[in-house]
Amino acid sequence: MSNLDEIKKTIEPELKKFNIFLEESLKSSTPLLNKILKYVLKQKGKQIRPLFVLLSAKCHGEINENTYRAAAFIELLHTATLIHDDVVDDSDKRRGLFSLNALWKNKIAVLVGDYLLSKGMLLALENKDYQMLDTISETVKAMSEGEIYQMEKARRMDITEEDYYDIIRRKTASLISSCCVVGALSVNATESQVEKMRIFGTSAGIAFQIKDDIFDYQINNKTGKPAGNDIQEHKMTLPLIHLLKIIDKSERRNIIRKIKYHSDDVETRMSIINKVHENNCLVYAEQKMNDFVDEALSQLDEINNNEALTSLKNLVEFCINREK
Repeated sequence: MSNLDEIKKTIEPELKKFNIFLEESLKSSTPLLNKILKYVLKQKGKQIRPLFVLLSAKCHGEINENTYRAAAFIELLHTATLIHDDVVDDSDKRRGLFSLNALWKNKIAVLVGDYLLSKGMLLALENKDYQMLDTISETVKAMSEGEIYQMEKARRMDITEEDYYDIIRRKTASLISSCCVVGALSVNATESQVEKMRIFGTSAGIAFQIKDDIFDYQINNKTGKPAGNDIQEHKMTLPLIHLLKIIDKSERRNIIRKIKYHSDDVETRMSIINKVHENNCLVYAEQKMNDFVDEALSQLDEINNNEALTSLKNLVEFCINREK
């Protein structure tokens, strides 16, 4: 398995420049906002999305100011969505620290999320990066649609495997796809190269989300979330969808009833998790995840074999083999 630190080493100077650029973007003359933005920077995660931007750019040219702006916009958008997610989910922790809504309440947290999104948009507008703005605006639209579509399907409990792929293509994969597209655009890649990066990012993003969904059915996962969290929230993910597809009608009705009316009960959730394991549904989900990885990597065949390309492939490998 590829180590994330090793992947970062191939673009270490560029990553340092990006982090400086991001810090400069997160400054405000409003004292309270500036204090909160410094706290946001402390919550910095693995930076997988900026890595997709930087490596996609380096595969096709030299990383430049356009690339740093694109990576910053993506990171600002991603951070804004996480802040809003914490408000919606009433989460009090994020990456091992207290969430913004836990420290400063929902109203301020929502406003900070809005502020980050507007900062990203201004970065693009002030530098006339209209193609980047168009790409990322489409992503925000797709993410919102995907989230609402998932909520609708969760209420009705009638999601198919194709519905699932459609949801995660919008919710998760659209952002990874945007990372790869804006990275390629920032170094003036050809239309054909940009399209290949779009397909690469979409397929890699779907694989990334399937991996996340598999975690929910692993008892001793290291994500910090208890096993069965998705079941409790009535989220229909690939392991559960496959289970409901292969069992008989009466058993399917019984499991759906349990999810609808008893998902707060730990023993109920564990019984469903055990069913998923007994019927090899995680094996099925992993096979599908690997199919999407193969589809993603096939889009990189025409790129000259360089260090950035190797790191980009290793980043995909890291995403599907990570433990949290």
